Amino acid sequence: MNRAAEHKGTAVITGASSGIGAVYADRLARRGYDLIIVARNRDKLNQQARQISAETRQNVEVAAVDLNNPQALRALEEKLRQDASITLLVNNAGVGTHTSLLQSDIDRMEQMIDLNVIAPTRLTYAVVPGMVARGQGAIINIASIVSIAPEILNGVYGGSKAYVQAFSQSLHHELHGQGIQVQAVLPGATATDFWETGGLALEHLDPDIVMTPQALVDAALVGFDRGELITLPSLQDESEWQAFEAARQTMMQHLSVNKPAPRYQAAQ
Repeated sequence: MNRAAEHKGTAVITGASSGIGAVYADRLARRGYDLIIVARNRDKLNQQARQISAETRQNVEVAAVDLNNPQALRALEEKLRQDASITLLVNNAGVGTHTSLLQSDIDRMEQMIDLNVIAPTRLTYAVVPGMVARGQGAIINIASIVSIAPEILNGVYGGSKAYVQAFSQSLHHELHGQGIQVQAVLPGATATDFWETGGLALEHLDPDIVMTPQALVDAALVGFDRGELITLPSLQDESEWQAFEAARQTMMQHLSVNKPAPRYQAAQ
């Protein structure tokens, strides 16, 4: 195997020690990427790195970082900013909950915003300027179906994932002409420890709505290869999304004018 001919640069994956992130690490290494895998648990990352390196012969670097720690996040940013080999960033790390808004602890909600919004934003700002300067690169942001259906789960979680989707759409708008690909992946319920961490055992979910992380990531990578901006692996009828997006694009042209709509004008 001519490894150099197949090498695709370095992929950075956050939340890489389990679930969706771990599958991305495996799949991207098999595609020819070296890896920087990021999570809090160094032991799990080291074990994962050894396995991936043995199976794929790709270089795997471990970054044991708590992305909720501002100093640790800044240090990771600086490391990534200086690494010219990075061609792909997968912002996967995140946390959620099914608990209703008013029953949720506000400090935990703030931590959720920090991990789901602040961390991917700062890491994106760390790598994108270098990608633009080199004329190539890609960002994959893991959002959620709750970004367009916030009623399904906790609204702070939904709001954080709506941010991820909007951020991705804006990045694409600004960068698609500069050689940078952006994809937002919107998973439905996925069989990971996300549910247990959020306070709901996975076995309590209807199995008909739960996708394996392997199926999710493989589908998302098909969407990536197709150049999709928004990837909805669970949505069976693509025309539903196309109609939704077409309606949004049409409405966008009418959202700012110099007088209120007639329905908001007081009766004379």
